[in-house]
Amino acid sequence: MSLKTLNRRLEAASPSATYKIIDRVAARRAEGARIISLCAGEPDFDTPEHIRAAAISAIDSGHTRYTQVAGLRALREAIARKFQRENGLDVSWQDTLVCSGGKQVIFNALAATLNDGEEVVIPAPYWVSYPEMVQLCGGESRIVTCGAESSFKLTPQALSEAIGPNTRWVILNSPSNPTGAVYEREELKELAEVLLTHPHVLILADDIYEHLIFDGRDFLTLAQVEPRLAMRTLTMNGVSKAYAMTGWRIGFATGPNWLLEAMEKLQGQQTSGACSVSQHAAIAALDGPKDFIAHSREVFQRRRDFMVQLLNEAPGISCGTPGGAFYAFADCSGLIGKRSAGGRELVDDEAVAVALLEEANVAVVQGSAFGLPGYLRIAYALDDESLRGACEAIHGFCESAR
Repeated sequence: MSLKTLNRRLEAASPSATYKIIDRVAARRAEGARIISLCAGEPDFDTPEHIRAAAISAIDSGHTRYTQVAGLRALREAIARKFQRENGLDVSWQDTLVCSGGKQVIFNALAATLNDGEEVVIPAPYWVSYPEMVQLCGGESRIVTCGAESSFKLTPQALSEAIGPNTRWVILNSPSNPTGAVYEREELKELAEVLLTHPHVLILADDIYEHLIFDGRDFLTLAQVEPRLAMRTLTMNGVSKAYAMTGWRIGFATGPNWLLEAMEKLQGQQTSGACSVSQHAAIAALDGPKDFIAHSREVFQRRRDFMVQLLNEAPGISCGTPGGAFYAFADCSGLIGKRSAGGRELVDDEAVAVALLEEANVAVVQGSAFGLPGYLRIAYALDDESLRGACEAIHGFCESAR
């Protein structure tokens, strides 16, 4: 055995495609390039003042020590109130768990339940970390392609065909990263009907973009639409997107007690409780004023409309209108097979993304990283001037491709 031998599962996993692009952006900026980065899933707003004030107060009051592994009771009570108030879920504080970010919620759930060879049904396009987490936890991803013809959403027929005797989990993400697709009530009901016939399957409802939903739509989560699935659904959320608290690292979930207890057991040997100061800030977020959410939703919807219009004016790109989140998932197939002005062969969506960064100083992420080639994920979580500059650069790049 070599000194440098790694865990086989880790060795087989891939680094985050998003962070690889972010690293490239950092390298280009270090060289002096002025890059407009549209690759990070992070709101550009500051964390609201009352939340920051709560964190400062927590520090000044000495709330800087370890907390319970599952989180402060006061935060868990606030989380339970959130699920009751916003999602119609009848849960108590004992039915909740606090983690160091939403990513840890998902990883701990998979790590606590997956055994070798068990499958996780993942609709594609998917968030880049889902399949890698499954791989690291010893499971196998069952990828179900959900193209533009189904509005990038899982259909009941596709779900039924994907579930087998070894299926352990089905993951649903609405609004979606990377497409912004939103499941409507009837669509969730139809998926629920399929899941009710497979009682061995757990469901992960990733609702992290819940409050970034546009056009007057109501957000609905699966256990709300079909309460009979509540006892095998892990409903996860967090404060990162809705409250511009990405760096505070607070995610949370509700679900069956046996699962939450297993996740807590794992977390106790891993990170223990989440940051105490961040937990106090999260209480202020969940129980405090909600004006910020409505304002940010309005801003992101306006940016969405602006971005979709300008992207559709770029030759070789077409883009539908996402229902939520802050991503445009743009079809770039009209560029593939061409040559950029800088002489690069645009053989696939990754080549397009690389050429945009190197020649147009705009960073986006290729759709193949999310399981659907031929697209670009373009985050519009930047100010209007930067977004306009990015769209102009993309338009010029597309016009010059031959």
